[in-house]
Amino acid sequence: MQLHPYLFLNGNTAEAITFYQQAIGAQKMFEMTFAEMPPQQQQQEGCASTFSFPPEKIMHAELRVGESKLMLSDGNMVSDDHQHHGYAISLESHDREEGKRWFDNLSEGGNVTMPWQETFWAQGFGMLTDQFGVHWMVSVAKPVNDTL
Repeated sequence: MQLHPYLFLNGNTAEAITFYQQAIGAQKMFEMTFAEMPPQQQQQEGCASTFSFPPEKIMHAELRVGESKLMLSDGNMVSDDHQHHGYAISLESHDREEGKRWFDNLSEGGNVTMPWQETFWAQGFGMLTDQFGVHWMVSVAKPVNDTL
């Protein structure tokens, strides 16, 4: 089984894709706009007509981040709630400098909630909310015999 986060970014998905490519080296694997949906599916599912999504907005995209997927969509633009609550995406590196670089890159234009620092469990750890409102925890674990 695999578990992959799916982010609804309320019209900012294209910008988020570019940002995550630069910030953490994400690779775009797939992208489809609402205009690219097959017309019969639009009518059958009621997607485009019911919610009136702008055709240039992204219906679905997949990014590869290391060995994981991060999926994104503009599909929740009908909601007035543009906040992300109750979760954080955890990103782990085995290299302290790489982890710090990811933390610094992701925090650009965002809000650091716990500055990057060594902890009793990690060589480096920090928490932030990026410019799209997504919560992140970036860490570089200590070798098992070095914790506690």
